[in-house]
This record gives sequence, structure tokens and C-alpha cells, in this order.
Amino acid sequence: MIAIIDYGAGNIFSVKNALDYLGLESRLVSDKESVISADAVILPGVGAFPAAMKKLEATGLVDTIKAEAQKKPFLGICLGMQLIFEKGYEFEETDGLGLIGGSVIKMEEPDLIIPHMGWNKLEKLNECPLLENIGDNEYVYFVHSYKADCADSNIAAYSEYGGRVPALVYNGKYVYGAQFHPEKSGETGLKILKSFGSLIEN
Repeated sequence: MIAIIDYGAGNIFSVKNALDYLGLESRLVSDKESVISADAVILPGVGAFPAAMKKLEATGLVDTIKAEAQKKPFLGICLGMQLIFEKGYEFEETDGLGLIGGSVIKMEEPDLIIPHMGWNKLEKLNECPLLENIGDNEYVYFVHSYKADCADSNIAAYSEYGGRVPALVYNGKYVYGAQFHPEKSGETGLKILKSFGSLIEN
């Protein structure tokens, strides 16, 4: 079972619908026991970094997420991906979950329309299990104004938007983060979610 963390800051139903479509068992959860018993965890998210961290802390799940992400597949989506880094700088400096080294900074390149909204091409940078079925000319859907600032070694794929924007990050073990919305990215997004589901050890 894949636990989709419901903490009041997520696009939870579109994620659940995509997993249902793929035949992947999932549940919306907000308690420690369900996160611990799950085979994999998805942290969705839309909105602002500080408010989302406050909501996540209010659930009492932060320590549980940090522990479980060390031993089972974990995927952060959009703002959920940003929360996996050490710090965010949206409005104020805020501590993140610290699952991958780096921070989240505002996209401030000149002449760019912000937010970065719409379809953009995935450019592969490093090997990643979620990209095994993804070709060289595939597009995914973004809506964001902040981006990850992290080591190239943690970037599985990026998109070009006034420079390199980390699109899919990976810590080489269990933690993945998608800045785009796989659940809104058509066939390409479904392939990525299906690959995430296949990481579960039967």
C-alpha cells in the first residue's frame, strides 16, 4: 500500500486518482501508524513552503517521515518535493525535512514568466529507477515559482527554464522528488508513477 500523506496542503485526490488508474493500492493517511505500515509514501503539496511545513509539523508526522524515508520508497511531488530539502527561502528561511542536501530558492532569472507553468521537456542527467521507461523527448507539467538548489549528483533530470531547473531529484537510495506533477503529466507522468509503484518489494 502506498500512503499519500494528507496534511491539508496537497493535490491529494489527483494523485490518488492516478494511482487508482494504474491499479496501485493507496490510501490517504494522516497518522503515524499508517505511514509506518505502508510499503511506500507519497508527500504531495501545493502552496507555500513555510505554511506547508507548519501543517506537516502539526500532524506530528515529521520525525516519522524522516525515519520511514530511510527504509522505503518515498516520493515528494511539487511542494512536497521542495520540502525534502534542508531549507526553503519562500517569504522566510524555513527548515525542511532534510532528506536531500540543498535548499529551495526563488526563480529570479530576468525576463522569465513566473510561475513556471506548463509543459517542459525532461532532460536526463543521472541514472534513476523512475526514469527507466522514459524516452529522450518526453514532457511533463510544471506549476512553481521556486526551485531546488542542490548538487548535480542528486538531479536525475532537469528542465530548461532560464537555466537548469531540477525536475526529478534522487538521493540514490529511497528518496525521490518530482518538481513537476506526474499525476497531471499524461502518459509520461503515469509511467513515472508506475515505476515508483514497482519499487515496492512484494
